[in-house]
Amino acid sequence: MNGVANPPFNMSIIDSYKRFMERNSDPRTEEWTLMSGPGPLLTILATYVYFCTSVGPRYMRDRKPYDLKNTIVVYNVSQVLMSIFLVYEGLVSGWWDDYNFSCQPVDYSDSPKAKRMAATVWWYFMAKIIELLDTIFFVLRKKNRQISFLHLYHHFMMPICAWIGVKFLPGGHGTLLGVINSFIHIIMYTYYLISGLGPQYQKYLWWKKHVTTLQLIQFCIIFYHNFSVMFGDCNYPKGINFLLSLNAGLFLYMFGNFYYQNYVKINRKPVQNGDVKKEVKNVDSNVNNDHVKLTSEVNEVDTKTNVTEGKKDC
Repeated sequence: MNGVANPPFNMSIIDSYKRFMERNSDPRTEEWTLMSGPGPLLTILATYVYFCTSVGPRYMRDRKPYDLKNTIVVYNVSQVLMSIFLVYEGLVSGWWDDYNFSCQPVDYSDSPKAKRMAATVWWYFMAKIIELLDTIFFVLRKKNRQISFLHLYHHFMMPICAWIGVKFLPGGHGTLLGVINSFIHIIMYTYYLISGLGPQYQKYLWWKKHVTTLQLIQFCIIFYHNFSVMFGDCNYPKGINFLLSLNAGLFLYMFGNFYYQNYVKINRKPVQNGDVKKEVKNVDSNVNNDHVKLTSEVNEVDTKTNVTEGKKDC
């Protein structure tokens, strides 16, 4: 060959990964807990899924459910307080009077406000890790029917989204998701707190379906907030906007299906002709039985009367 030989392709997948991380990671968050790379988080999530779908149910198969009432009350109180903290920090760090709802780039500076928002995103990420206990409590209490695909998908994906935020985009447009989500969680964990206090408090939980309604509104806002930016000139990664929009759309579909199955379809079951005939037949049968019973009682009374009159005649 007369030409110069092509240089050998010696960049491995690991090299590509390192280059990507060095080029895109935020150095301000690099040394924070669980932020060195995706390995620790993926290990936690793999352990979580394996325990909740396999090890946990097998461990509890021949055991009585654990009584975790007091533990769960403390947990729900802590989740409400954490969510209040996250809403407050998200607002004062930018969304109250500084951030632009139409387009908000990430501030990578070392200004106090920018660093405060980055810290808030990390706390939000830690809250998503702690929320994995929701499913673990279900397993230990043998509430396996509540561990649906929607539940697992939601708890699996939210820590990943939050980790990406801390690692690459700890601020800016996408952080509105965390503020809205934390606000919904104030209401949601308050509901869980009241429901866990005992059956005497069930009468105060008439607003259960409205919690799901608020979650649907949340996903609509997040979808629009990210999807609309994709078609404008905004210094925020379009790929992240697309992923957040896609995830919000999937959640909207799954939560919407849950709402329909539990609060719409269940109240709309039509009465079939066979069921009507069956009901009429049951009513007729009950009427006939009552008639026979009444006739029998009347005959019995007549018989007793005749016997008594016969004794008097004697």
